[in-house]
Amino acid sequence: MPDIPTSGVAANFFILPPSSFILSKMRILVLCYEYPPLGGGGGRVAQSIAQQMAARGHEVRVQTAALGWRSTREHSAGVEIFRTASGRRAPDTCSVPEMGLYCLTSFLPTLRHIRDWKPDIIHAHFAVPTGALAWAVHCLTGVPYVLTAHLGDVPGGVPDQTDTLFKMIGPIARQIWKRAAAATAVSSFVQELAERAYHRPVVRILNGIDLSEASLPPPEPHRRRHLVFIGRLNPQKNPVFLMDVVARLLRLPWQLTFIGDGPLMDKVLQRVAKHQLGDHVRSTGWLESAEVHRILAEADILCMPSLSEGLPVAAIEALRHGLAIVASDIPGVRDVVDDGVNGYRLPVGNIDAFAHKLQWLIENDTTLLAMKHASWEKARSFDIHKIADQYEEVLRAAAAGHTAQAR
Repeated sequence: MPDIPTSGVAANFFILPPSSFILSKMRILVLCYEYPPLGGGGGRVAQSIAQQMAARGHEVRVQTAALGWRSTREHSAGVEIFRTASGRRAPDTCSVPEMGLYCLTSFLPTLRHIRDWKPDIIHAHFAVPTGALAWAVHCLTGVPYVLTAHLGDVPGGVPDQTDTLFKMIGPIARQIWKRAAAATAVSSFVQELAERAYHRPVVRILNGIDLSEASLPPPEPHRRRHLVFIGRLNPQKNPVFLMDVVARLLRLPWQLTFIGDGPLMDKVLQRVAKHQLGDHVRSTGWLESAEVHRILAEADILCMPSLSEGLPVAAIEALRHGLAIVASDIPGVRDVVDDGVNGYRLPVGNIDAFAHKLQWLIENDTTLLAMKHASWEKARSFDIHKIADQYEEVLRAAAAGHTAQAR
């Protein structure tokens, strides 16, 4: 049997080695610089896949960062979580120096995992910075790694934030992608950018959600429409723009719940005061998952005026609860919003377009209800069990390819 090259397992994604080389149960070492309760959507993706792998009988360890300078170890949903002190200061944001400290402080712990626990495969979430750690450890130990790339991991994903960084680390980034046994991307957009930048096959695996306790079909829209915004209040998510949009709808019956926090919170509150939106807008800060789901179950429309996205977990959760989605027409939302079917994709930063479509959904019960049902139906495409099947296939192929070569 010919060897499977470790740099091209993704291309042989559906062609597994003979059964003698297939590992029935794997030891999977997950590397991720942020893991819940730290981080945002990317960390939650890493958590959901780790828990799914553990539920399937695989042994799973996570090497991640702690908040502050106190290392901890915990066990959750069948997953062992090792949090190494790396000086991270905030649970919802991570600076570039803090990312670098994660790689430095997790380097020796990762080597110890490999020496003492002997994982079959490393699953590295975020090519930057986590991929650098996976690559360095692979060079020393030979343990193969699979990359999962999110929007900021590839040139062109968030150009205003990462262009300079990628110019600085270009040669290293190319080695990280070249040496990966397989590479995955969380959306079609991220997949296209990664393949264009690194000239290798990348498997698209969408972010998933748990539909085992899926809600009933969405109810009739509320008479006073309930709008929701979820995410970090930062320039990428464009929350101040949303305040200017809804200011044009004051004569209509609606309320808006902001879930999240971030550096633009003060500016958002200033806009609330300026436009006299106090009776319409409330801010909750960050909430536990159960409370977020409770609010989504009572909402009608998700507002996502972002400037860029990979594949937003908030939008997928909105599908589960049957919300229409009004979003910027950016590549990262095209996997989740079918324009005119379960929502609208609108020109980035166009106040008139956003105000017009929100007004239409506020005033038209029939259209809104149809879009809510379309979202609820579309959620099936993101069933976490189907998504986990795809990750398991890639991880097995990478681990088995390494085992075959070792023999």
